[in-house]
Amino acid sequence: MEKKNEMINAIDESDIEVTSATISDLIHIIRGKQVILDSDLAMLYQVETSALNRSVKRNKKRFPEDFCFQLIEEEFLRCQNGISKEKNMDGRGGRRYMPYAFTEQGISMLSAILKTDVAINVSIGIMRAFVEMRKFLATNSLILNRVDELEVKQLEYQRSTDERFDKVFKYIENHAESEQKIFFDGQIYDAFSLFTSIIQKAQKEIILIDGYVDIDTLNILAKKNAGTDVQIYTYASAQLTKKDIANFNAQYPTLTLKKTQIFHDRFIILDKKIAYHIGASIKDAGKKCFGISLIDDAGVVANLLKRLKTV
Repeated sequence: MEKKNEMINAIDESDIEVTSATISDLIHIIRGKQVILDSDLAMLYQVETSALNRSVKRNKKRFPEDFCFQLIEEEFLRCQNGISKEKNMDGRGGRRYMPYAFTEQGISMLSAILKTDVAINVSIGIMRAFVEMRKFLATNSLILNRVDELEVKQLEYQRSTDERFDKVFKYIENHAESEQKIFFDGQIYDAFSLFTSIIQKAQKEIILIDGYVDIDTLNILAKKNAGTDVQIYTYASAQLTKKDIANFNAQYPTLTLKKTQIFHDRFIILDKKIAYHIGASIKDAGKKCFGISLIDDAGVVANLLKRLKTV
């Protein structure tokens, strides 16, 4: 309200100069159109809002909907930031009806029916302000469109890059252990970490073929994922008791143990799909020099599973 009063005091009928900067503060975007409210126009034209609207009503045919329209309450509330709640826009107390909004064409028509020097000079300033506003919106629209295009391209690049990385990581995951890994004396922690990472790959089942299992073996198997079953095939002389197995199952179910002498080497099979050949018993991991390698021949894995069915 104070800003509008300052505008009124700055206007002199004999020398009226309305700048684009002054007008731009009064322009609103409503229903996709640039408009100025009736009370703001009345202030600029130095007439009462009611007098301005009476002139419009007397010339109703000159103001179609695309020249002038009345706001609904929601639209009016969006414009209320610069409007005093105690006074209406022409300074006479709260108004009883929703204000009218005038488009550029409507404002041009107003200057024609008001026919005063003030109206003519002010309308020229308003037209210039609308032109500047259109340029501003057009410029920013191009910038925003460019930003949108760049964001779309960035997202597409990121998506394609992620897909390529996924393929690389998947390949690494499936092939990184194709070559044999060798552990030397004393690399107990390294060997333990490797076995743990292998065991945790299983989601449903771990089959361990190892003739010399003991409590140390179970300590490694305890790192498995919850809900993953374990089957151990070992020699009759293996140092595992029924109590050891019961204690393990009480906390990490479910483990079953079968005795067999048909295997010489040691293997781990995960979910009946992935298999590793191990050069030493798991319980001795890192204590002696040994190797471990991934078996990437599905036929070999299938033959191992087929052989286990005979046990």
